[in-house]
Amino acid sequence: MHMTDPVALLPSTPLQKRVLAVAIVASFIAILDGFVVNLALPAIGRELGGGLVIQQWVVDAYLLTLGALILVAGSLSDHFGRARILEWGLAGFTLTSVMCGLAWNGEVLVVSRALQGIAGALLVPSSLAMIVTSFSGPAQSKAIGQWSGWTSAAAIVGPLIGGLSVDLLSWRVIFFINVVPAAAIWPILAGLRASDAARDKSKKIDYLGAFLAMIGLGGPVYAFIEQGRMGWGSVLVWVPLAAGILAMVLFLLHEARAAEPMLPLRLFGIRNFGWGNLATLAIYGAISLGFFVLGIYLQQVGGMAATIAGFALLPATIILMLTASYFGGLAGKYGPRWFMTAGPLLCGVGFLMSLTVQEPLNYWTQVLPGQIVFGLGLTTLVAPLTAAILGAVPQEEAGIGSAVNNAVARIAGLICIAFAGLIVGPVFTREGLYNALVVTAVLFILGGLASAIGIRNPVLEATVEKAPDDGGTSDQRT
Repeated sequence: MHMTDPVALLPSTPLQKRVLAVAIVASFIAILDGFVVNLALPAIGRELGGGLVIQQWVVDAYLLTLGALILVAGSLSDHFGRARILEWGLAGFTLTSVMCGLAWNGEVLVVSRALQGIAGALLVPSSLAMIVTSFSGPAQSKAIGQWSGWTSAAAIVGPLIGGLSVDLLSWRVIFFINVVPAAAIWPILAGLRASDAARDKSKKIDYLGAFLAMIGLGGPVYAFIEQGRMGWGSVLVWVPLAAGILAMVLFLLHEARAAEPMLPLRLFGIRNFGWGNLATLAIYGAISLGFFVLGIYLQQVGGMAATIAGFALLPATIILMLTASYFGGLAGKYGPRWFMTAGPLLCGVGFLMSLTVQEPLNYWTQVLPGQIVFGLGLTTLVAPLTAAILGAVPQEEAGIGSAVNNAVARIAGLICIAFAGLIVGPVFTREGLYNALVVTAVLFILGGLASAIGIRNPVLEATVEKAPDDGGTSDQRT
């Protein structure tokens, strides 16, 4: 018998529908672009040259500027208004996507990708903050569930789109295709600026903090990228690393003393925000590492074509897109804690099930069952995780709260992929895959434990009503 979800019956205004549509599309294209390019790298190398170095920077230039500037974007979102910053980001992302598609050499493509990451940093925090300020209660949890399902799917479906583009058309299509959804939502977005809450123009933007954050994140990321080519002994590696560490220390000291900091460190004193970001660090590091090594293994060792490998990793995406909204509603009703605990544990089990992989590869018995279990775990945790973190911060700081959480997720991916070579070994083998699967599962388990220990379900508010006859009180829970 079909059971009706009570959250699905909640009314949704036309404005809320427009906000949700814009938020999903804007975030989807920004997150998708960080992953869609992976399967296109060989084709890019064949056409533009530059070898492995250019291929690395085509991916990492985007992730570097995205991760380094996403905190700044959150602050700008709170200062100038979410819809306005989203307009700037969408226009910039569209322009830089065209630049990437038209690039005539590797250097131009890398610079265009870095600029594209800057625009992408403006999209994600503003879009999610618009949801937080436009929805409330269970409806907010359901909306976040829908947003989480589509945007998280972007990270998984990206290789499929990249493979299809390369095999059937051209690698340039993966950039040109961004113009279509951007043009589709632009008229809707333009109509949302009037709905932006009034901003306090007296508040100042923390430019020094922004500069220190860029150096603090950019230096170590550059060092991790280049150490494989130059070695840790190179001055071009350890100097950026040292400068980045110093800048990060100065950044934290500055933020602790600034009157209007870009990153209010007091937010981490909020239990669900602090522990939720710790869980995010482990969970999204596991997702990035797991799909990075599994995608490569299916092609290089399993012998799959790029498009077939993309299809092979699609089951989890389908599960997530079909059920994320439902679990978001359940988390709004029952609280996020145990969803955030059980979900990562299921994800870890799913990746451990792939330890049955042998050569020759049998996808149907060795990979698919684990991907189904992983998909069930992913859909259980994504929406509750986002709702717990953003529901813990004041609405007026939703932009910076979203930015911090997204920055943590991106940095987790950068770090884990940087260490992939150490985990897998110099040559990609079945034993290296096993090592990576175990590390991925351990990270998921740590994310689940952090949630179980640190996350607390919101307490239902109690209202006290005065009895009209006897002057007593009755305790009524809402």
